[in-house]
Amino acid sequence: MYARTPLSLAALALCAALPWGAAFAQDAAPADDAVDNTAETAPAGENTAGALPAVTVTATGYETPAVETPVGTTELDLHGLQQRQAANVGEALRGEPGLAASGDSAQGQNVVIRGLKKEGVVMLVDGVRLNSAQPVGAVSSFMTLGLAEKVEVVKGPSSVLYGTGALGGAINVRLPQARFVPGVQWRTGLGFDSASKGVHGALVMNAGSERHAFMGGVALRDASDYRSGSGKVPRTGYDSRAFIGQYRYRIDADQQLRFSAQQQRDDDVWYPGTTQPHPLPVVGSTTIHSPRTERRMVEAGYTKARSSTSPVGVDVRLWRQEMHRTIYGFGNRLGRDVNTSAVKFKTDGLDAKGEWLAHPQHLLSFGLNLWQMKASPNTVQYAPPAFTQAMANSPFRNGKIRASGVYLQDDMQFDKLRVLAGVRYDRVRGSADWLNSGRVTEGINRSDSAVSGSLGLMYEVQPLLRPYVNVARGFRAADMRERFQSGLRFDGSYYAGNPQLAPEKATQFELGIKGASQDVEYAASIYRNRISNYITGQPLEGQTAIAACGQQQAAICRRNVNLGSVTIKGFEAGARWQVKSGHWLTGAYTRIRGDNNDLHEPLYQMPADTLSVGWEGRVAPGWTLDAHVRATARQKRVATVFSRGTEDATSGYTLIDIGATWQPRAGQSLRFAIRNLTDRTYHDHLAVGRPGFEVKAPGRSLAISWNAEF
Repeated sequence: MYARTPLSLAALALCAALPWGAAFAQDAAPADDAVDNTAETAPAGENTAGALPAVTVTATGYETPAVETPVGTTELDLHGLQQRQAANVGEALRGEPGLAASGDSAQGQNVVIRGLKKEGVVMLVDGVRLNSAQPVGAVSSFMTLGLAEKVEVVKGPSSVLYGTGALGGAINVRLPQARFVPGVQWRTGLGFDSASKGVHGALVMNAGSERHAFMGGVALRDASDYRSGSGKVPRTGYDSRAFIGQYRYRIDADQQLRFSAQQQRDDDVWYPGTTQPHPLPVVGSTTIHSPRTERRMVEAGYTKARSSTSPVGVDVRLWRQEMHRTIYGFGNRLGRDVNTSAVKFKTDGLDAKGEWLAHPQHLLSFGLNLWQMKASPNTVQYAPPAFTQAMANSPFRNGKIRASGVYLQDDMQFDKLRVLAGVRYDRVRGSADWLNSGRVTEGINRSDSAVSGSLGLMYEVQPLLRPYVNVARGFRAADMRERFQSGLRFDGSYYAGNPQLAPEKATQFELGIKGASQDVEYAASIYRNRISNYITGQPLEGQTAIAACGQQQAAICRRNVNLGSVTIKGFEAGARWQVKSGHWLTGAYTRIRGDNNDLHEPLYQMPADTLSVGWEGRVAPGWTLDAHVRATARQKRVATVFSRGTEDATSGYTLIDIGATWQPRAGQSLRFAIRNLTDRTYHDHLAVGRPGFEVKAPGRSLAISWNAEF
């Protein structure tokens, strides 16, 4: 483990020391109004959560007030992220209206949007896709939340802007941007939680002038095995470190060049939810772990902003992202790995988009997206009975997914009626040289095309009453793992890949209402999403199972297929109300129902109903207190036929979190919080693991964090 080495300890000490220097540097810091409006800013100052309307970029492709957008959205700003003190995106968003998380480890927390999991959600960092085929863990965990300034979520099919994969929606983590602010500014934070005895720190620096701007950031996290309400949960500790950097050059008042880089490395990550019995007693059981995962991204971009003299704006970016993973299967009784796999996913992309303000009430946007992901896993299995003889068993060679798409979106305002309409055309091609260590060489390649669309209408009766309706169609082509890889999965089944999977297609109808004022902000919606060609694992038997999975795996064989259709329906609502100056009440409710239309039973692994209420208030100069209660209902709607009885009902639970925040001066805060106050032992219904062996969630934990900007 790299953490707590002299280098990492020095970096954490620097994060801790710099805030105290802020007291002396505060008077010399530039005023917020000196920040150039052409670059994104995150001004320091006293917490004003709820005082300003939330803004979303992910829902429309450009900055738009969320309350004016005819689609379901969720936003967490810097204050919200700091208050949650979450380690990853899944942990931060769990419990928000329409959102849940599916976890197989402390690090692997995948966001679930309206019942759709990681395969049906597009994950982005500053608008760049996080592409890879994830057998375990979470794509969203391979970017550090400690450096993020905002998280935006679009709920429902979003393929018009984001192409394949966006059946359930899109999540965009927005990192700091280099700003043309004279001088040097810093943002730093340091934290600790008692459940994992973990420490984390982050430091972001911006140095700017009239034409040049540089931003650099570093974040570290060292977490040990955490404690649940019933005791320590083994193999939940891990180490993480991340670096980001960006340089911007201002050509003139409207034009900029930028160069960005990101790197994150996670070490010694175990996925205890994947523990499964092994047929040989000498092995006992196996657990998947990842000794090393590393993500790198570089980007070069050009931006020309719209202005009073030019109604057209453009943004073009070229990017490369590499995700390198080592994924091993550990024989728990044997005491060593029984299989190993190393793979590097390389994705090259081009994104180009433009905006044309054809009329003060009429904005056209258009774009082109091209990307190609390549991978060649190097997989080795060790032969019984001694498990010392290595045998190559790579699932595929030179796998590629190529995607291209063009879109057009029209944003129109007719007095109090807003219309947002879009259409997109995509082509996706999957190919590989061979499958199953060269045993399959034909029927591998497949190309598909799809047309996506969306139409949203919102009418402003008054600022607090904005009903809307939205119809959206999205699609998802099969990922590399579903097409090309055959092997064991965490549910204990052996899945046979299928290169000829057709794309899933989703059509969602949503009816909602939003409103916002200085004291009240709310949103509520009902929706129905029907997905055809649903991709899932179909159980096989007899000779069919032997042919697809082999004799040894025939009893647990599934083949990736296109199911006929599934339907997901739901209701969600969230609200904030300032009952008196400085005192806010919050509430959120989520109800989701999924149906497998082919098997006439509940859809596999749907989130349980949740209700949460909270309060945050200023109780003394510089001091605020807060308390939140989240009640999760018992989930008894489970799939029995599809899951072969492996999906068990989950008990309900209630969690209570309390906290206190002290702001000694603008831009600085010290926070104390107790999570899971009653030390409840529980696991979410979506937690990965065999029935009765799901990963337990953390128990009572004291969390302390210090954040400062100067």
